[in-house]
Amino acid sequence: MTKEEMVREAIDSIVNADADKAAQVAKDAIAAGIAPGEVMSDGFIAGISEVGEMFESGEMFLPELMLSAQAMDAATRICNEALGSAAGADKGKVVIGTVQGDVHDIGKAIVIAYLKAHGYEVFDVGRDAPIETFIGKAEETGARVIGLSALLTTTMEEQKKLIKVLQERGLRDKYKVVVGGAPATQRWADQIGADAYAEDANDGVKKIDALLSA
Repeated sequence: MTKEEMVREAIDSIVNADADKAAQVAKDAIAAGIAPGEVMSDGFIAGISEVGEMFESGEMFLPELMLSAQAMDAATRICNEALGSAAGADKGKVVIGTVQGDVHDIGKAIVIAYLKAHGYEVFDVGRDAPIETFIGKAEETGARVIGLSALLTTTMEEQKKLIKVLQERGLRDKYKVVVGGAPATQRWADQIGADAYAEDANDGVKKIDALLSA
């Protein structure tokens, strides 16, 4: 099987929400000498991005989306294991979730996939997550970054509220706070005192890389 065919199979395994197939394709691609990061970005991440577009357009619904996310997890675990020595030490821990009042999930799933593919350990607190859940998970795991996704203008205030709570508890300097989501902007991040605004998954990884290396 050619590299192009393997990449296509990787994409299809995510779109078809086939976790077993995704895991097998990941193993086969790595065994064939394709770099784990390459099959991840060209194949699996391309697949989850396609799923996101289908979800947004109404061609796919939430139950199918969650199954695709599970297939993505299966592939990511294998690629990350293969990255091992090449990726070096774990780059850091990130807590990420969709804020309370908001149940959108696909953007977060893509960001998580990118972060894992780039060597981060990610703790997903899920959708509709209260501020206390974000902070509690960060304290529990020793994460240095808290990522907050909001897809509705009505839930953006939760991002601002989390930063305020961190300040009140004397924890603000302990964490780098990154905000994202459709209504979020750099101006909003500056206004609420966030450390960074992530326009998309790729930008999020770059911003977190920069924050942790500063």
